[in-house]
Formats: sequence, structure tokens, C-alpha cells
Amino acid sequence: MSGPLAGLKILDFTQALAGPFCTQQLSDLGADVVKVEAVDGGDLTRNSGPFHEADAERRFSGYFQSVNRGKKSIAVDLKTPEGVALIKRLAPDFDVVVENFRVGVMDRLGLSYETLAVINPKLVYAAIRGFGDPRTGASPYVDWPAYDVVAQAMGGMIGVTGTADGTPLKIGPGVGDTIPALYAALGIVSAVLSARQTGEGQFLDVAMTDAVLGVSERIVHQHSFGHVIPGPEGNHHPFLLPFGIYPAADGFVALACPTDHFFRALCGALDADDLANDPDLATGRLRAAHRTRVIERLSELTARHTKAELKRRLGGVVPFGPVLNVGEIAEDPHFAARGMLAEIDCEGLPGPMRVAGQPIKFAKTPSGVRRRAPDLGEDTAAVLAEHGIGEDEIARWKSSGAIREA
Repeated sequence: MSGPLAGLKILDFTQALAGPFCTQQLSDLGADVVKVEAVDGGDLTRNSGPFHEADAERRFSGYFQSVNRGKKSIAVDLKTPEGVALIKRLAPDFDVVVENFRVGVMDRLGLSYETLAVINPKLVYAAIRGFGDPRTGASPYVDWPAYDVVAQAMGGMIGVTGTADGTPLKIGPGVGDTIPALYAALGIVSAVLSARQTGEGQFLDVAMTDAVLGVSERIVHQHSFGHVIPGPEGNHHPFLLPFGIYPAADGFVALACPTDHFFRALCGALDADDLANDPDLATGRLRAAHRTRVIERLSELTARHTKAELKRRLGGVVPFGPVLNVGEIAEDPHFAARGMLAEIDCEGLPGPMRVAGQPIKFAKTPSGVRRRAPDLGEDTAAVLAEHGIGEDEIARWKSSGAIREA
């Protein structure tokens, strides 16, 4: 696999989830991503697990493998003048730098965008921060630390997620990290295209809170056009019906049948003549006026059947899907056909391990998971040699502690 981003070279200073998830997307699409890690332990998620029971050395953290697969690792002590000098040596050979430190960290290290742009005018420098960077808009919260749940809360997502009684709930996956990561990946590719057209790179940043608000766009127009402040919606859409989660005999399913055509088809598949023939429910507006009644009656009908039975009745007939856990996802033929359970080889573990695959599929430039995540400093010597640094200099830096090899 080469991927559409083959030849794009990225120097990756990111850690935890938001930054690594961004550069993982670019790696899956073919970019050459060199992860720069601290010599004293590297990315904190190397120790976060989960670890397979056969991994006695705790070498392969599932968390780290999931979002750093396909990358290379060099271990550099950025707190030393030698380490900073080494990065400046490498900077001219890279198209992109990505980091997700708090504001000012890279500046204090002597590796700010302004410094690196002098060395490499075509450089695209991307940052992911909780509340953005003053270069593009100085938030009053610029110095606040932030994690996923903070971004979900302040970006408006938790405000409309929760039980119908108004109790807010965080989203299960770390979308406060992964959503800004995807925005940043789009921004990087856009800025690289601009740099190749103009010869000039630029700084770009994504605030985690901004990104969450960006995908929660509905609350903004509801407030502006409708003069409402939406609250937790429970498991049903605030104005489309049926459009939500319904019980099955062995779990739950999703139904999205707000149009008259789909509603009639749903009633036919569930033998719900009483709903289909009721003139009070003939249109979407009328059904919305009898919201509670429709939801309760459909829930009675769906609860009579298992998820598999509902799949046979409703699959392909109306917009429908069972609520799947990861064990069920692993057995579902869709995800196998789409390559969404990618396998990586981790030496010493029994058989390949699975990580989530790459959703973007290309007909001519295939993308996907290419290899496991690297050991700390696994590629230090090879990457430095590739960029013209000789063995004697590598040995000298290693003996000084400025770099580390696996």
C-alpha cells in the first residue's frame, strides 16, 4: 500500500489521543510519519494498556498501538541543546510538523513555528490545543489544560446528550479528541496543497472545543433561527419521528423512519396496522404531535422480537440497524468486507492483534494499516541516517543522551 499521501513527510511531536489520532489518519493514507518521543519513556499511552496476557514485558499497549500504527519512532531529548539542534537539522526535509502541547511549550524549547519556518519556508505547522492558539485567536482560556470530556462539555455536545429528564451524559468514545484530530488532518492536507501551489507554508491550529461545536452545529441554528436552547434529547430526535433507539427482546435497535414512505413500510414490516391506518398519524407533523404515543407503541412492537428477527424484518426495508457491541461487530460481515478490523503483528503475541481500520477507501491508491506501532526509538538510527547524519555523529548524540535507540 502506498496511499494518496505517499511522499508526504510528517514530523510528529504529538502524544495521548488527539494529536496521534490525527497523524495516524495521515499515516494510514500513506504519509511517512516520524514520531518524536521523549527519551525517558516516550508517549504516556505506551503504558496505558490494555496489555495482552501474553505480553509479559508490557511492550504492546493496545491504546498506543491503535493510534500510532504505521509510524516510525525517534527518541530525542528536546530539553538538551543537542536534541533541539537535531530537530532543526531534520526540519528542512519535512513537509509538516504536528504538535499538541500546551501553548508556549514548543516556543520555549526553541522550536516554534516562527523558528522552524525560517529554516523551512514551505513548512506546514499544525497544533491541536484545548482552546486554540493565540496566533489565530486568543481565547481567554488559552492557558487552561483540556481533555476529551472538557471539550465535549464546553463545545455543547454533552449539553444535548443525556436522559430525557435532563441529566447530561458524556459520549462514550473520546470524541473531544478524535473530532479535532480529524479537523486537523483536513487542515494539514489543505495547507500542504496551498504550500505546494504557493511555495509558502503556514501555521494552523484546531481548538478541541471549537471542533466539538463544529460537529454539534445543530444547536447553533436551533438557537439562532428557532430561539431555543436545546437540552438532553434522550434516545430520540427532537423533531423527527421515528428517529431513535427502540428496545428489542435482547438489546436495542436504531430506527430512522421520519418520512411517510418509510413510516408506512415500518408499520407493514411490524404488522402495525393500527399505526398505519390511523389518520392522526398520516404525516410527519401529525406523528410529531403524538410523539409519546408513537414511541411507546413502536417500543411495544420492537420489544417482541430479537435483534436478529428485527434485522430480517427491517433490514433493507427501512433505515435500521441493531445496536452492536464490539463482540458483535467482530462477527458482522459488513466490517469484514470493509476491512474495518485491521490486523497488526506484535512479536511474541499469539496471532495478529486487531485495531480499528481506516474508513477512507480509495479505488486507485489503497490506504490502510501498514504495520504495528513502533517501539520507543526503534527508528532513531535509520531515520537520522536517511537524513544524512553519519554514524559517528549518531554515536556521539547517543552517548550524550540526546537520543535513544530501542
